[in-house]
Amino acid sequence: MKKTQEHITDEELLRRYFSDADPQWLGLVLERYTGLLFGVAMKYLKDEDMAKDIVQTVFLKALSEIPKKEIKNIGAWLYQVAKNECFNQFRMQKSMVDEEVLEQIKQPEEVAFSKLLLEDKKSAVLLEALEQIKTEQKISISMFYFEKKSYQQISESLKIDIKQVKSNIQNGKRNLKIILMESTPNLFKKDDHD
Repeated sequence: MKKTQEHITDEELLRRYFSDADPQWLGLVLERYTGLLFGVAMKYLKDEDMAKDIVQTVFLKALSEIPKKEIKNIGAWLYQVAKNECFNQFRMQKSMVDEEVLEQIKQPEEVAFSKLLLEDKKSAVLLEALEQIKTEQKISISMFYFEKKSYQQISESLKIDIKQVKSNIQNGKRNLKIILMESTPNLFKKDDHD
């Protein structure tokens, strides 16, 4: 990604895309969310190949849907599409499983279900908070935590110094913590993102 384009907001890139229909602008927006979408898919599917497939599916859907509709928050929209695709994957897998085996699986307790809902809500809130930090921090955090890339790999990929990568991640985490504690003080405990 060129340095001059790293600092352009998602909204500005989408505006450019709608004004001149150049797919490069949309591609830059989607590229920013690769790590986040992969992380969402891994959270639900726990399978790297399936997660990669989900990211591709989301991108294909985005390429066909975004030109047709106005999307206010591209990050939240992509997150929702990824989550829906994961659930579709579950449904497909469930239909392939023998009914007898399904009956033997214990049902989760209500507490576990509510905890799952809370985790899902935290993911959505976290994604919204990520939208509020600087692009270079968001990209570095996504690559480090969701794509499991090392400082060195991030440095090479973004063509920036390792010290800058560490700084982006450290400052990004601090900014995320501040945003999350201000916007949802009861949802996130202080030690959730240390």
